[in-house]
Amino acid sequence: MLKAADALAEAGYDVRMISTRHVGWATETDAEVRSSRRWRWTVVNYDRHSAPVTYWKSGARFKAARKLATHIHPNRLPLGVAASGYGRVHGELLAAALAEPADLVYGGTTGAIAATAMAGRRMGIPYALDLEDFYSAEQDGSPESDLSHALAERIETDILPGAAFLTTGSEAMAEAYFEKYGVRPIPIHNTFPLPDRAPDFSQPPNETLRMYWFSQTIGAGRGLEDVIRAVGLAGIAAELHLRGNPVAGYLDTLHHLAADVAPRLQLIHHAPINPDAMVESCRAYDIGLALEQAHVFNRAVCLTNKAFTYILAGLAVVFTDTPGQRPLAEDLGKAALLYSPGNVAALAAGLKRWAEGKQQLLAAKHSAWDAACRRWHWHHDEERGALLGAVARVREPV
Repeated sequence: MLKAADALAEAGYDVRMISTRHVGWATETDAEVRSSRRWRWTVVNYDRHSAPVTYWKSGARFKAARKLATHIHPNRLPLGVAASGYGRVHGELLAAALAEPADLVYGGTTGAIAATAMAGRRMGIPYALDLEDFYSAEQDGSPESDLSHALAERIETDILPGAAFLTTGSEAMAEAYFEKYGVRPIPIHNTFPLPDRAPDFSQPPNETLRMYWFSQTIGAGRGLEDVIRAVGLAGIAAELHLRGNPVAGYLDTLHHLAADVAPRLQLIHHAPINPDAMVESCRAYDIGLALEQAHVFNRAVCLTNKAFTYILAGLAVVFTDTPGQRPLAEDLGKAALLYSPGNVAALAAGLKRWAEGKQQLLAAKHSAWDAACRRWHWHHDEERGALLGAVARVREPV
């Protein structure tokens, strides 16, 4: 959504961004990002400390709607009730969208897809949706996630057919939406603009293999344990750099695992940073880790921003072999290491090959950067161009 707002504003559209605020650590970063942008910004704040009334009100409504959905099947719920049980601040987002006139409403994320569609319908204007995840199969199985998936299906069945266009982040996810709902989202990958300067390949890689992984949350079920075990099995000296907010106690768990099975591995934690600095933050490393796990369907078909960030910094990339990631890994060729989730031996063999073959690793890094320049950047016609084309077609007379 951030890149979409930037692209549309640069193309001459009058853009108003609506976003939420609910975690304290992101507030300052949001302000930094906004300070360099041309579009207008409306914030729906439900942070517990800075907006307690909205926090408690939205929480009560959310719980009540979910409680009702346990007694009345989500398929029988009114759309607004289902949306309130699916997205905590659905009502506040809808009100914010309706506060000013518009010609098109384009929105995404779990909590915003219903508000986007309902705003468009109430204003009598087209709406478009970004399906960044496969919402009806997004989480691990549990009663709560099963309820969320049922609510997502209720919402998507209603709103997807009426969208002016749909976008999603991978070919595999687009195909999954077609198979379930008969709709054809446009795959627009989560790429980024080419940086102002190319990676510096003048220095050979260090003796210690430097690996990098980032996410908003650092926690279990993300493949990090396999990396630690693979480093130990390979018997190599390595660093594993993790950027994000760790789940309480999880870093200690990783340190204990590394001490047991990979004594030559050093774990280093980094705090979240401004998204505009993500590519620059990768430059010091050799390998980026894209470790999506296939046991959750959404993770199997997604293609996240990790890999695209890595290659713009000239990093070789380790991929788990999932339907979402496989096409990119195959396109990158020798810049990529592709292994089945859980196959620690295959991962260890690949890491050992790069750790001991410095020229092979350097060639992989060169190939990653070449691929980014050739195809995998935001200003490519099939990325930013595809979005601008979709918006332009909405404005064309029938």
